Order: sequence, then structure tokens, then C-alpha cells
Amino acid sequence: MVKLRVTSVTIGTSQPRELARFYSTLLDWPVTASEGPRPGEPPGDGWAQVRPPDGVAGATLNFEFERHFTRPVWPAVAGHQTASQHLDIYVDDLAAAVEWAVSCGAVLSEFQPQQDVRVLFDPDGHPFCLFL
Repeated sequence: MVKLRVTSVTIGTSQPRELARFYSTLLDWPVTASEGPRPGEPPGDGWAQVRPPDGVAGATLNFEFERHFTRPVWPAVAGHQTASQHLDIYVDDLAAAVEWAVSCGAVLSEFQPQQDVRVLFDPDGHPFCLFL
């Protein structure tokens, strides 16, 4: 059997370098790659990457420019862009983690579906969950 292993997740965004800096600060992971716009492309073009530090488990996060990016609506609303994926981030203190995420630039969702999970939005509108 062929061995397959997921190593990274790529997130489409209108602001790849800014989103990489946000997640770098949030997770305390280094930005390991950052490229600006290609010739003739808009200023937001490019990509960036954050990786867990050596000895820390986790997948690499890539942020790639999407020319026609539309912020998702969560919870989903018919006829609007849906969030087709999101990151789940384990925390050991939910209240402190939410406070930290908000101080980094995240926004707490008004709708919270579970008691031990908090849904937040990153600066480009992607939802992510902090959970115990």
C-alpha cells in the first residue's frame, strides 16, 4: 500500500502575507516563507507560510492569494459564500485563548454552537475554532 501523509493546509485569501503574520503571532510559529506579488499582479498577490517550530506537532499553513476571494459567511446562509473548511485549534484555557486571539486581531463570532468551543474569525473572515 502507498503511504500518504497530510503535511500542510493551503488557505485562499485576499491577504496572504498579513494572514501569515496573524497566525504566526496567534500560534507563536515562525513565518517560514513570504513572497510578494508577481510582475503585473495586484499588490495583494503572493503567498506566505507558517510552520510549527522544531519539536512542535502540527501541519504547515500556507496562505495563497485568491484574486476573487469572497469572505465566507458563517453560519452558512443560502446564496452566500460558505466556509468550506476551518482550522480547529486545541487550547488548555478557553477564556484566555479567546482573549489572546482577539488581541491578535481575531473577532469572536456572535453565534457559538457549543459550550467548550469558541468560533472566531481571522482578519480575512475565515472562521476557526478554539476548543478544550
